[in-house]
Amino acid sequence: MDAALQGSLLDLDDEPVPGPLGRTVRRTRLDHGAWVDIRPGWMSGAAVLFDRLRESVPWREERRRMYERVVDVPRLLCFYAEDEPLPDPALLAARDALTGHYWPDLREPLCTAGLCLYRDGRDSVAWHGDRIGRGSTEDTVIAILSLGTPRALLLRPRGGGPAVRHELGHGDLLVMGGSCQRTWEHAVPKTARATGPRISVQFRPRGVR
Repeated sequence: MDAALQGSLLDLDDEPVPGPLGRTVRRTRLDHGAWVDIRPGWMSGAAVLFDRLRESVPWREERRRMYERVVDVPRLLCFYAEDEPLPDPALLAARDALTGHYWPDLREPLCTAGLCLYRDGRDSVAWHGDRIGRGSTEDTVIAILSLGTPRALLLRPRGGGPAVRHELGHGDLLVMGGSCQRTWEHAVPKTARATGPRISVQFRPRGVR
């Protein structure tokens, strides 16, 4: 983890605070009852939060079975269950704000947080939907807070098709809702460009992974 992040000069000294939602959120309707919301620059003080999370979170490496062999997961991970305290008060404030805003869609709180650290452009996540648990059968909401170096997040219809590309920057928010986890897939592809580290924070309701 020796790649450096050049933080914005505008937020290097700011205490991390989530911004308003409401009309600042842009919703795009997808096919099959899925939708995606975007709120650029939602988290002020994103550079401070990135540094705090990078140092305080107990990041771990994982290995998973894929195609009859065990491989390294190409990113570092940490998961906070609903009964575990979050690693930073800014994440608690973000989770509470998101629960309030998406209550009409979800009718339950966002209560877990999964964190991924993409160390450089070689780290990635393959095409998938969050279909472990209720996400395989029910509409749900998954909110992703992006911190650090901008990376692309791609969405495509499940099983293949043209991809929709979102460039997620420092402090940006992307929320997938409706049937998105069942009928669409998302990925963060590798990049050959020199790129610094990125942290993704995924807030989910109970029973969705």
